[in-house]
Amino acid sequence: MAAACPCRPIAPDTAAARLLGALWFVSVTTGPWGAAAGGGEETLKCEDLKVGQYICKDPKINDATQEPVNCTNYTAYVQCFPAPNITCKDFGGNETHFTGNEVGFLKPISCRNVNGYSYKVAVALSLFLGWLGADRFYLGYPALGLLKFCTVGFCGIGSLIDFILISMQIVGPSDGSSYIIDYYGTRLTRLSITNETFRKTQLYP
Repeated sequence: MAAACPCRPIAPDTAAARLLGALWFVSVTTGPWGAAAGGGEETLKCEDLKVGQYICKDPKINDATQEPVNCTNYTAYVQCFPAPNITCKDFGGNETHFTGNEVGFLKPISCRNVNGYSYKVAVALSLFLGWLGADRFYLGYPALGLLKFCTVGFCGIGSLIDFILISMQIVGPSDGSSYIIDYYGTRLTRLSITNETFRKTQLYP
């Protein structure tokens, strides 16, 4: 004869408490905290932090060129500081717990390369001495400058055309650099299209 089961039904409150405890244990052991404790998740790099988790300083501007002082190849870098109590790997690869005063990474920003060619000087030379080719000599086009000098600015027509092109910043220095414009004024932004950018404009690849 089978013995009677001594088990008694579990109260609903006790069952709910046990279920919540089991769910909490699973979430801790498999969640981000558990993975970090077990070494399964690698520390995030500081440059991969989300917006709001860091703050970057404004670039130091050169008063003469109105461009960042460390601008090279159309790129400058600013210092960024992770927020307090954030742990990440800095630009040296060291895992650091930041307090808000340490530099975590350097963020690249776009800038214009300048190489000593002044916009005001180029316009003045084109206006007053363009018929002698002085503007073209100044911008690094000696052949065109000599041709304008020998033809008296293509009988004045070439001088007028060059003045318009230089004033509109369509013609710039021969080395591809930008004009030095010592104020936050309007600048010409050159847009170009490549095979990749053309494909991105198409609705259907």
